[in-house]
Amino acid sequence: MIKKEGVITFTFDTISSLLMKLKIDNEALAEEFFEESVLLGIVAPVKDYLLCWNLNQILGFNFRINTDLEIQLTKRKRTYFFSVYEYLVPSIALTHYLYNNQFDGEYLLPEFKHLDFMWLIKGDFDNGELPPLIQSIKSLPGVQLVVEMTNEQIKNKQHLIL
Repeated sequence: MIKKEGVITFTFDTISSLLMKLKIDNEALAEEFFEESVLLGIVAPVKDYLLCWNLNQILGFNFRINTDLEIQLTKRKRTYFFSVYEYLVPSIALTHYLYNNQFDGEYLLPEFKHLDFMWLIKGDFDNGELPPLIQSIKSLPGVQLVVEMTNEQIKNKQHLIL
């Protein structure tokens, strides 16, 4: 940085150094985001609103679409919109997110094209409740498969970060 008569001039090295500091560490960001979380993959060839309606009516959840969380990806000069439904459990630090994995032939997580939805549970979740939850989801109309996933299996983790 060179200061001369009220004008500040930055050298290439200074600008380069500033840009290096601004670089986002996607791996660290993903690791922090997925801390204290459980991720489920769901095969259910039904509309997202119908799956949520069944989760709400039959299993007692309260999923609502959150347009502020909608994920937009641009691929091949087109923009794709992936809906995200959210349920904040009252009085405890626990939030459920249901991601739609497909929009107009494109996938939020292309490595999991066979999955229709991802269910992310973040916060104070008792892992002992997971097997009964999986069984309950499997019992819903239209649900064919529910699997627990690890974030290590996901190549495009940044697509799930809200």
